[in-house]
Amino acid sequence: MDQAPIRLLHFADLHIGVDNYGPLDLTTGLSRRVRDFVERLSEIVDYALTHQADLVIFAGDAFKNREPNPTWQRAFAKQIKRLSEAAIPTLLLVGNHDMPVIEARASSMDIFAVLDVPHVIVGRREQCHFIKTRRGPVQVVTLPWFSRSNLRLAITQDDLSIEQMDAEQSQAVSRVLSELAKQLDPHVPAVLAAHITVRGAALSSERATMLGHDAAIPLEALHLSAWDYVALGHVHKHQSLNHDRYPPVVYAGSVERVDFSEEHEAKGFCWVELARGNTRWQFVPLQARRFVSITVDATEDGESPTDAVLRAIRRHDVRDAIVRVRVRMRQEQVPHLQPRQIAQALNAAYHIAGITSEVVRSNRSRLGADDVESLTEEQLLERYLLSRNIPQEHIAELMSLARTLMRQES
Repeated sequence: MDQAPIRLLHFADLHIGVDNYGPLDLTTGLSRRVRDFVERLSEIVDYALTHQADLVIFAGDAFKNREPNPTWQRAFAKQIKRLSEAAIPTLLLVGNHDMPVIEARASSMDIFAVLDVPHVIVGRREQCHFIKTRRGPVQVVTLPWFSRSNLRLAITQDDLSIEQMDAEQSQAVSRVLSELAKQLDPHVPAVLAAHITVRGAALSSERATMLGHDAAIPLEALHLSAWDYVALGHVHKHQSLNHDRYPPVVYAGSVERVDFSEEHEAKGFCWVELARGNTRWQFVPLQARRFVSITVDATEDGESPTDAVLRAIRRHDVRDAIVRVRVRMRQEQVPHLQPRQIAQALNAAYHIAGITSEVVRSNRSRLGADDVESLTEEQLLERYLLSRNIPQEHIAELMSLARTLMRQES
């Protein structure tokens, strides 16, 4: 009788502690934005409990940085405790934001291993974990964020180029995974959990929050024939890299938007029905905080750039969103822009990230000449003064002085 599919929940890149674009919570002294990330984690745990997950894999980067404050750690631990109490095996992979600079130091995940929290496994090393679930066993090979030391790279030259270093690291990853794949039972579902950049992946805001050098590993170095599912973390944009081929190679993506570069990205996690040779999966979206950009070209609105912005705001749903407004207008319109009135129109937003303007300095010319070489020195000077938006009365005075100087030189 065939084993029933194992229900696996795969998520990654939580980044608790990111606090940009959020008002201060006076009761905690921390940004209210931090709550968004904790609430997304709570949603994920709710789903795992409601849908009776057999295994949860977190593919790395629990916190904003390598040394999270105790409040962030407590928020993360509360949710992991819920999974532990429900006897759901939970694997916590160590990402680059979790990995200490010095390998001998503890990672932010190690406390769970030290306390021997029931049903929680920490993936600090490259190794194979044989995990018993309610619907049968699973083999999970962990590949945490790697460095030269933890991949045992035998590199002695200090003058290697970045390209040569990346090639060495790719070969090291391939060797390590090849060794671990040999330990697998061919009759038991196998998962690779890795916190890496795979070559060809579409990148997102992780570049701005990057800690350490990021070598891109080619897909073929992952020994895909060994796995039934590859659970990736590190890249914030959700995507499937192996297309319709087997096995699925999937970045779950980050669970909450970090900045406006992720404005249009779906945020969520992966729900996987894991079976030997027949794994299926789907992306489950989360209620991540919306980012809304309102871009307005008010250059044709006379002296009413504010009216143009207000009309644009009415065309957008700004409720509980992080909103930025960008206005393009002419120099003479600048005094008529009313940021306070715009902010009042955005009172339903969660946070106003900024109201910025781009001032267009038009090259106005009374002469209407397109061929600059056909203009006299006097005409060129007048065109220049007009392009600098100098008041007309000043231009007349400057032109009079210029003509006097030109006559004297002639």
